[in-house]
Amino acid sequence: MRVNRTILATLALLLLETAVLPWFTPGEWTGRLTPHLAFVMTMFAAFFGGRHHGFLFGLGFGLLSDILFYGHLIGAYGFGMALVGYLAGLAAARMHVRLLSLAWTVLLGGLVLYSIVYCIYMLFRITHESYLFMLTWQIVPTALAQLIFALAIYVPARKLLTKPNAAPADENAD
Repeated sequence: MRVNRTILATLALLLLETAVLPWFTPGEWTGRLTPHLAFVMTMFAAFFGGRHHGFLFGLGFGLLSDILFYGHLIGAYGFGMALVGYLAGLAAARMHVRLLSLAWTVLLGGLVLYSIVYCIYMLFRITHESYLFMLTWQIVPTALAQLIFALAIYVPARKLLTKPNAAPADENAD
């Protein structure tokens, strides 16, 4: 896996997420639809790089998201993204990397991540909304938006993350 390029691409997606994406989100969906593009790249890093890359990407970019966006509780997204990245890396090691398996992992990973964050926020009494309300209001639309984004960038991300196969050496060359 090309780690340096992946980090730069994830930072560019984080910049896109913070500077450009709010302009394209409809006004009535502003508090409801909050896709995390860095999380999608974390899932790609877990799939193509393994569970350790997924864990480290999730921890790093999750803490960065906590610091940038959610200053009232540092660590909820860091913990959630690290755990989901590690679990996605474990799942990828046991299945073939295909578009369908990655799509299901991104969708389920998004649902698990936002459920973990919700539980942490409930534990520290930051939110008082019911889980069913948050599931229908924010978690499912955000996970579906992340799924659509992951499907849109699958081929470019795969080319960015995987190293090209080395040409086989010619054994008959003198």
